[in-house]
Parts: sequence; structure tokens; C-alpha cells
Amino acid sequence: MFAPLNPRISDWRGQRVWLVGASSGIGAALATALLQRGAHVALSARRAQALDALVQGESRQRACVVPMDVTDPGSVADAHRRVQTDLGGIDLTIWVAGTYTPMGTDQFRLDDALGVVRTNLDGVLNGLAVLLPVMRRERRGGIALVSSVAGYRGLPKSLVYGPTKAALNNLAESLYLDMHPLGVGVYLINPGFVRTPLTELNDFSMPALIDPEDAARSILAGLARGAFEIHFPGRFTRVMKVLQMLPYRLYFALMRRFTRSDRGSARHAGDALP
Repeated sequence: MFAPLNPRISDWRGQRVWLVGASSGIGAALATALLQRGAHVALSARRAQALDALVQGESRQRACVVPMDVTDPGSVADAHRRVQTDLGGIDLTIWVAGTYTPMGTDQFRLDDALGVVRTNLDGVLNGLAVLLPVMRRERRGGIALVSSVAGYRGLPKSLVYGPTKAALNNLAESLYLDMHPLGVGVYLINPGFVRTPLTELNDFSMPALIDPEDAARSILAGLARGAFEIHFPGRFTRVMKVLQMLPYRLYFALMRRFTRSDRGSARHAGDALP
């Protein structure tokens, strides 16, 4: 009953990792941490130059740069084939890629909203289209989806971002039920606020804000435990989990109070991703 829900990954030497969304923020910090620990890593994102800058010194022998656009199914399929060839297989895919646009009802723009959905949700589905057949056939490997505690409940200024993360949380649970019996690991990563280029868009205070390097350490610690959900920092995410259980009347009252206390700037619990 108390066994880990997933395979534990603590020794990264020789592990073949496809890291999607590696150009900045959490993804870049994870790339550095994994290469330092001896993993063989394929780095993917749209910005090839930013990926090249992450590969330094001896780690060049264990890294390959595979640019791709997660919103383009053909680009994802081509990148997957190249990663399979360059690494000789994939032991774990960590899907970090995502975007964030602060948006309330007074700022709703359809093009921006659909852009967030295409990256945060459609992008993951594009990845699953190429990853699932291989993992089901081989009955091994794993996938880690970086979502956000913004997906726990509806939040101010998170009109589109939050729903995409709620969808990822639900998706990860469904994936786990299907893939765990096959021996495939499914890991759900729910950060709070992480200092990235996109969180700089926020005009409100961000409680328990952490650096990407701290986020990377928390993710690797969660993978080492074999956890299903890896959430951090605990001092913030535990509060969000309590809020998740509140009845609507109390929850809405608290959100209105927090919004007013921030002089009209809404607090929200999302992690903006690279």
C-alpha cells in the first residue's frame, strides 16, 4: 500500500532523457542538473541557439540539440525520430514546454487564448501521439508532465492558463491508470511560483517564489521518491491543496478577499513555463 507509485529514478548515469522546453526557466535548470548527474539528454525547444548555450564542456558528449515546435505535430514527430536515433531510445521524457499570458475577462483575446491552449495542451497531445505507441510496445520508460498548482482551482488572471493546467492534471491521472499496469512511469509535476521570464509578466506579489534551480532539485527529488505528483514549494502548495478542498461559497469569498487585499491585482498560483 505504501510502495512508490512510480519507478524511482535516482541514478541518472546512462539514463536517456528527452527534455522538451529546455531553453529557459525550469527546463534549462533541469538540463544542467541532468547533465551534471551523468544523463544523456536530448534538448528540445524552438530556440536552437539557447539550447546550444546549455551544452558545455564534457557534457557535449552526452547531449544533443533537437529543435522543434510543440504546436506542430510534424515537427514533434520529426524530433522524436531524431531523438530515438541520437540517444538509441528514450528512458524518460520530461515535458516542460508551456506558455503563460495573464488574462481575466476584461483582457480576453481569442488569439492569445488559443495560443496558450495550443502550446500547453495541444503540444502535450502532439507529444503523446509519438510517445505512447513506443512506450506501450516496449512496456517501459516514463513521461513527466510539468503542470501547475494553477490547475487545482479557478484563479484570478488565470482564465486560460489555469484550465490548460487543470486538463494536464486530469490527463496525467488518466495516463497513469492506463500506463502503470504496463510498467510505464507517469509523473505529474505541479510547481508554485518559479522565477522565469514569464513570471516577470505578473504585476502582483508571488508568495514563496523560488528559483529554477530550486525547482529542478525538487523535481529530481520527487523522481527519486517514485512519486506520482511532485509539488513544490511545500509551504505554498500545501495551502493550495487545502483551498482545493473548500466548498465553493468559502473558496470564492477567500479569493475575492485576496484580490481586494492586493489593490486590485489578482493573486494566482501558476508557474509560468518557458
